[in-house]
Amino acid sequence: MRKAEHEGGRIYIIGAGFAGRATAREIKEKAVFGTVVAFLDDDAVKIGGKIEDIPVLGPIRDVVNLLRRTPADEAIIAIPSATKDFLRELYFLLKRAGFVNIRIVPGIAQIVEGDAHLIQARDIESQDLLGRSPVAIGLKESLSYLRGKRVLITGAGGSIGSELARQLLSAGVARLYLFGHGENSIYQIDRELRLLREEGVGEKTLIVPLIGDLKDAEYMRFVLGRLKADAIFHAAAYKHVPMMEENPVAAVHNNVIGTRNLVEAALASGVRRFVLVSTDKAVDPVSVYGASKLLAERLVVEASSRAAPGRDFMVVRFGNVLGSRGSIVPLFNSQIEKGGPVTVTHPEVSRYFMTIPEACSLVLKTGGVGKTAQTYLLDMGEPVRIRELAEQMIRFHGYEPGRDIKIEYIGLRHGERIEERLYSPEEVLVPTEYPRINRLERRAKAPQPLAQTLTELEPFCIPAKGREKDYRNRRSLRTALKKSVPTLIVPENEPEY
Repeated sequence: MRKAEHEGGRIYIIGAGFAGRATAREIKEKAVFGTVVAFLDDDAVKIGGKIEDIPVLGPIRDVVNLLRRTPADEAIIAIPSATKDFLRELYFLLKRAGFVNIRIVPGIAQIVEGDAHLIQARDIESQDLLGRSPVAIGLKESLSYLRGKRVLITGAGGSIGSELARQLLSAGVARLYLFGHGENSIYQIDRELRLLREEGVGEKTLIVPLIGDLKDAEYMRFVLGRLKADAIFHAAAYKHVPMMEENPVAAVHNNVIGTRNLVEAALASGVRRFVLVSTDKAVDPVSVYGASKLLAERLVVEASSRAAPGRDFMVVRFGNVLGSRGSIVPLFNSQIEKGGPVTVTHPEVSRYFMTIPEACSLVLKTGGVGKTAQTYLLDMGEPVRIRELAEQMIRFHGYEPGRDIKIEYIGLRHGERIEERLYSPEEVLVPTEYPRINRLERRAKAPQPLAQTLTELEPFCIPAKGREKDYRNRRSLRTALKKSVPTLIVPENEPEY
């Protein structure tokens, strides 16, 4: 929370439910943040009364334009269960009423029952208004299997890994290991979690930041042997499609060899639950990134056959998430802030989207209810046209698409396709009893044994006697990779290095 900016300001809280009341109490206790002058709510029972000496005004649509306010006043939306449609309406209502400072408390997918904190409030962003409304997961119950356990997150500084860490902070885990090779990103999430814990979010979890590299097999075996982790959520990956098309050896080394190192270390150290975070780009992949994630899926499923009874290795696959690093939402935001144009690859290109908090909640729940050797697919809803997403984001910033901000089509890049699929014709979708979690049954065998694939790929990443010419040879790597992933596209002009 930015103390100086809101010191002494007037605050309107939208929503007089448990989240709104909790937020108001914290603001009152920490008076430097300003004063709550009113709740705005649509509940006829509450309207006209007071909650903790704060008047409740409403209905929201009727009173928001009647408020006497200054440019420094702030609105905090404290309705965790609000639908995306209602949030969009509310946001534009507040903007038209002159509110510049609009913040939001976490959505229902991030809140442990009855537990909302002021420190979790943040500036509302375009992705909060996009996509569908998340399902209420019930984190307290779904994370009970991790209570008192030691949990390791790889890629903990990334978009998915950091949100898994935030939600796990409320799970009552004994130790939370934040693993990554980026010093700055691990520092940021470590610092954020410690601040959240100081402000009452979660329990007295011991937070342990770890800097390391999945590609270092000896280190992975050593560190997992020391940590004695009960569960691993493997979110680390190089995942930017065009970037990995330019760096295919790095993609395979990190995403395939690195995953193998982690899996082998997990098997050796007695990890009881291993969950791989995967992607729809692993479905009949045409890109090196997609191919590397498909092999990572196979590695985890294969490991389950070597794990002792009671130890579960599983895969959770989903599509794009709104707002992740390197995704189109931050790119569109920066392009809009510069006045455009907003660049879209193709007028018909579409993707499946869900919010990061919802995806992470479902991953964590799947980790508890999933069975070993299984691949699970999160229900992504209907695909979204990127052109329409761009138009919505332009309007979020207060502009009109085409008139104020232009949309420019730049063509598909290497490794991209018009639309993604969530599962292949060789997979059968089987619903589970859990909302938005499906299971996939694979009907066809891989074209090449996994052990043979790894033997062929490793010398491209790690120097090997007798295959010195293969080291870092990207053209030969693609040819070898295609034997195991026949759908992979090998460009005719692919250079050797």
